[in-house]
Amino acid sequence: MNDDVQMSDIARPADVGEVNWIDPPYNRWAFRHVRELTRTARISRGSGPVRPLPAAPRDLTGVTFVHGDRPWTLGEALAATHTDAFLVWHDGALITESYFDGMRPDDTHLLMSVSKSLTSVLAGIFVGRGAIDPDALVTELVPALRGTSWDGCTIEQLLAMRTGTDFDEDDYDDPESLGRLIEEISGYVPRTRNDIAPDTPTLIRSLGNDRPHGGRFQYRSIITDVLAWVIESVGQGRLHELFGDELWSRIGAEHDADIIVDRAGFPCAEGGICTTARDLLRFGLMVLDDGRVEHEQVVPASWFARIRERRQDIIDAYGKYGDPAHPDACYRDMWWVDDPVAGIFSANGINGQRLMIHHPTDTVVAKVSVWDERWDQHAYELTNAAFDALAAELS
Repeated sequence: MNDDVQMSDIARPADVGEVNWIDPPYNRWAFRHVRELTRTARISRGSGPVRPLPAAPRDLTGVTFVHGDRPWTLGEALAATHTDAFLVWHDGALITESYFDGMRPDDTHLLMSVSKSLTSVLAGIFVGRGAIDPDALVTELVPALRGTSWDGCTIEQLLAMRTGTDFDEDDYDDPESLGRLIEEISGYVPRTRNDIAPDTPTLIRSLGNDRPHGGRFQYRSIITDVLAWVIESVGQGRLHELFGDELWSRIGAEHDADIIVDRAGFPCAEGGICTTARDLLRFGLMVLDDGRVEHEQVVPASWFARIRERRQDIIDAYGKYGDPAHPDACYRDMWWVDDPVAGIFSANGINGQRLMIHHPTDTVVAKVSVWDERWDQHAYELTNAAFDALAAELS
């Protein structure tokens, strides 16, 4: 463990509360104390052994790169992107474990949309058992959605976010967007309005489409909640219980995780999971090892082989989200894929959450953060550049 690990938490802001905890400056404390501020369900780690993380410390803060119009060091980038924890596993060892601004190794941290990728991996277990067929219709597995806009939508289209769902969340600063209103619906914050759906399942059933299913990719958080509904239906249980039984208790996690739930008990699968940074890294190690933990195949290797399959239709559907530096980039099974064949992909969340899987260098990187705004394009691009420089250093 590095010398910059701090063992005292920052003080709780005097005026932080259930309404304002997502907003700065309160989120800096609140993202580590979600269960104190809103309704959550526990994801059990079970009673099994904790997976050890053997350390081989290496100072990476001096790694240099150029971004924008100036040179940066990795240490400067971590500070500029308001990092709370930064862990790097490389070639069989934990080479960096750093905590900032009072975060502690046993603090859970809100993962925001990294939750989507974790939820999709749980779906992969049920796919492997034959309980979920990616080509099946959503309405075959969730009959309550028959006669809604989800008619004709397949599980595969959910996983690639290629549904026709009309759900606006492009502007997180727009208080009237569903990307913001869902915070009240899904249980992040108390309800202040009576003209919105009372819970997430009601919202899902009420949504319309703005185009046919199966077209271009467009990021819509609600789609992960539909996937969670599918999982609960086929698993005949609540998502947090299924996640604990099938995944969290089998990866060697050290601590229980949490997930935000709405007033009906429906899980905020699209952005409500909270874990420690060390356990997030352990989850990433399972992904890096194609679903294995020690000698147990927790998730079918075939599930992760999907992410590493180059499919031109999925690349083409990525459209405007593409990057010339990554011509094969796509969104597959709720992971952001830079290079499918090489096996470079990430789980990303607003406010600076990231779990990167980098097969060419046998690396997993976990970074949890609290930006000063929900979406900070500069911080996002700086993080990309820093992670690219880190991968180059480790290669």
